Amino acid sequence: MRRREFIGLIGTAAAWPSVAARAQERTRHVGVLLPAAADDSRFQTFLGAFLQELARLGWTDGRNVRIDTRWTSANAVEIRKHAGELAELFPDVILAHGESTVGPLLQATRTVPVVFPAVADPVGAGYVDSLARPGGNVTGFLSFEYSLGAKWLELLKEIVPSLARVAVLRDPTLAGGAGQFGVIQVVGASLKVEINPVSMRDAGEIERTVGNFARSPNGALIVTASGLANIHRDLMVSLAARHKLPAVYYERFFAVPGGLISYGPDYIDQFRRASSYAAWLGNLLLRSLTQ
Repeated sequence: MRRREFIGLIGTAAAWPSVAARAQERTRHVGVLLPAAADDSRFQTFLGAFLQELARLGWTDGRNVRIDTRWTSANAVEIRKHAGELAELFPDVILAHGESTVGPLLQATRTVPVVFPAVADPVGAGYVDSLARPGGNVTGFLSFEYSLGAKWLELLKEIVPSLARVAVLRDPTLAGGAGQFGVIQVVGASLKVEINPVSMRDAGEIERTVGNFARSPNGALIVTASGLANIHRDLMVSLAARHKLPAVYYERFFAVPGGLISYGPDYIDQFRRASSYAAWLGNLLLRSLTQ
């Protein structure tokens, strides 16, 4: 692919002031933006899978690639700050997990390629034009089809045939959370199950709302995907146990410490697959600048 064609694909390569020099040295630079604390074992495993596969593809940290990782603890202010800092470094590609990081990155740059291992609804969030033709400077993997929301409710109904009420814990600021909730509402009507939204903004709100919800019988919980769900995992699992509420979660991360059941994607595999996208984009950029 010639330089002009590459520019048409991901934006103007002139926005990378130091790329030409790096192309001569054959070194790469990868930015990573994660909505978790640096000691988060779950995201350490995800990142490890990404780096391991990247090394298998010939990109080894410390040898021919530099990895700049920013941990943000799902704090919106910190995410915006680190997104801007990474964009200003003009790396060959940035790996970003979920809507909470991809959105701020696209506000910071429309030229540096961004790869996401998981976003619930990249089209609905406005990150890509379509799944077939993403366009712009971002691409990656869909983490949830909205039909999964229906499956979560159906699983609860199978486990508890008398189920009459479900509290759906979600982050209302995320497009994916709103879409999942909408599907659950539709299926809830067909199953004659009342659906109640619960915001995950802070621990106190979660505890109060779930406690009030649990006062009536035949209830259960659905926990949808978000950075906030990751932060409040232990609280939500303990509340379900305390109030004897059957609960379904979007990932096995919640089932390991005692959550009843999980149904969702394999994030480790998606991080591993994202490395091939990152390597392809980086190699493409370097080839285009040496031709």
